[in-house]
Amino acid sequence: MKHYVEEVGARVKVDEGIQVIEKLLLACYFHPGISTKELARRTFLPIPVAAAIKKELIREGALEQKNGVHCTKEANRWVERRCGYRGIDKALYLKLMEANINEAVRLPEMKVILEGLAEEFARRPQVNVQLDQSKCTPETSLRRAILCLKHHSLVGKKILCVGDDDLVNVSLGMLLQQLFPAMEVPQAQIDVVELDERFIRHIHEIADRAQLPIRCFPWDLRNPLPSEWHAQYDCFFTDPPYTLQGMSLFVSRGITALKQKKGLPVFLSFAHKSPDFMLAMNREFVRMGLTVHAAHQHFNQYEGAEMIANRSQMIILETTAVTDAQVKDAFCDALYTGEVKRTLRTYRCMQCGQEVFVGLQGEVATIEELKNQGCPGCKNDTFLMVEKRHLPPK
Repeated sequence: MKHYVEEVGARVKVDEGIQVIEKLLLACYFHPGISTKELARRTFLPIPVAAAIKKELIREGALEQKNGVHCTKEANRWVERRCGYRGIDKALYLKLMEANINEAVRLPEMKVILEGLAEEFARRPQVNVQLDQSKCTPETSLRRAILCLKHHSLVGKKILCVGDDDLVNVSLGMLLQQLFPAMEVPQAQIDVVELDERFIRHIHEIADRAQLPIRCFPWDLRNPLPSEWHAQYDCFFTDPPYTLQGMSLFVSRGITALKQKKGLPVFLSFAHKSPDFMLAMNREFVRMGLTVHAAHQHFNQYEGAEMIANRSQMIILETTAVTDAQVKDAFCDALYTGEVKRTLRTYRCMQCGQEVFVGLQGEVATIEELKNQGCPGCKNDTFLMVEKRHLPPK
């Protein structure tokens, strides 16, 4: 079977990443007779670039131009076998893709998923506030799964959940089952790395009972991911501790697991923060070579999370040619909110040697803020932690 995406990607320079070629093929598969202008609109490409990709796909025997653009029989088989769309409920898929997120969640076909999620969520373990856990609603979990589908990152893909007390993996699996009613195991792989053994057992029980394509691995994200997980996944979800350290660590571990391609999505749920905090967080994104594709305010809803007004935002990031994890080694600093608030650390500037106290009781609240501000003496942004003291609780 031909490798249409790779072969065309080698001949057409696509700054957006070769995944956009697959998206263009999918648009032709689900909308036979589509115009070149509409292909450009659906793939967010300039019309000349979309036309160039179309021309090369015609040359490869994947597309044909007759009253619009159509997939050939060979390309239809490629989409179904190679991309994993064989057996999909096309009517439901198109409904979900055309509707906005809130409309999609309310579709009649989603009712059975929400009912199943409500049952499973009622049985999930109590949250551990020391790990910054909180309970998202079933509707929120399903919204995340539909968002993944809309970004062409669900069907036929390898998905990683970097920590998952929100059971997004279960929503992803149930959505796949609804989209592929005649298939026992839809063509996708959903993996979870999670520290809390209670949630690991709960996820295993759900996956076995509902026959979902989910694997769950116990792992402390303070430690680097094993090499066999590196560069394996097409996207990842994370709802990390709402500290800059937590965000940087969880996103870094996810980047390590992502395939080394441009344009792969990162689904980051994070609390609404002040402009200064968001500026520091965006600088962290830049350090990691990520770009912000979209930010949906009040996307996530939680039960009993009054500290964040029971809401958080969904930030969709995308990889670039220079994406790289900020945290690669073992992480030994404060991570969770309680740790950050009651820990005082001393950092030494690697250039001039000046020492700075970091913590809510220090000169700067977090190391990320210190790196963004630079050393008070020389403005260098690299530091070495030389001492850490845990302050007594209030």
